[in-house]
Amino acid sequence: MNFKNTGTHYNTLSVALHWLMFILIVTVYGSIELRELFDKGTETRDAFKMWHFMLGLSVLALVSVRLVARLVGGAAPAIQPEPAKWQNKLATFVHIALYVFMFAMPIAGWLILSLAGKPIPFFGLELPALAAQNFELAKSIKEIHETAGEVGYYVIGLHAAAALFHHYVLADNTVSRMRLPKCYK
Repeated sequence: MNFKNTGTHYNTLSVALHWLMFILIVTVYGSIELRELFDKGTETRDAFKMWHFMLGLSVLALVSVRLVARLVGGAAPAIQPEPAKWQNKLATFVHIALYVFMFAMPIAGWLILSLAGKPIPFFGLELPALAAQNFELAKSIKEIHETAGEVGYYVIGLHAAAALFHHYVLADNTVSRMRLPKCYK
């Protein structure tokens, strides 16, 4: 597996993690949204919430690996033709926001469960609480977590819209940099 970016593509691990994170984040959002279809207290609703917790914590684990891969990979492949400076600045801001989101949301979820005195499930394991029980603080962080989740739709949507704009309108190589080069397939 290639761990270094080339002049035209991100490294194999970064590409794989990008698309795995996409699927994982869609599933995290889907699980919390789909729970609404079931009555409170039902096993199905509780199962969707549990999957939301476990998959959210998986985001935390994988984004840590992804950040290391990004740092080890070296310079990002250049976008050709080069975009305007304002586009580069906006892209940097959105990427930082996405990384903050991928770290902060799972930690906030873990903290909410901890403060609420609930178990923290992780694929058959129970993770330790991050803090002592404090229902008021749990409620406050939950409100922030939910609001940030709603904002996340827009940030993720902006990221996706920008990729489509680059690919279909500007016809540059932004999207192709995140595909595996033929020599890795």
